[in-house]
Amino acid sequence: MEALKILLIYFAAINLAAFIIFGIDKGRAKRNRWRISEGTLFSLAIFGGSAGALLGMFCFHHKTQKKRFAIGIPLILFLQAALIAFILIAQPFSLSFM
Repeated sequence: MEALKILLIYFAAINLAAFIIFGIDKGRAKRNRWRISEGTLFSLAIFGGSAGALLGMFCFHHKTQKKRFAIGIPLILFLQAALIAFILIAQPFSLSFM
């Protein structure tokens, strides 16, 4: 169970970070300042922060008009959710992979 707790803390932290970074990038965009790279924004989503990234996109109205983000971030979230569902269905009562 300790591994599960660590995993949940990781996902909470990466999603919070993704949300905050999207907000920071939006603020910088408004002030014509140095921006956070799109690669960094996508990396945060790929490494587990897709829910926070999607929430940040819509809360800050940031990158919602860019097709790469409007399609890519929800797709990453869907694939991650499908993977988690598959793992939970394959191992419904024992989380032996942890």
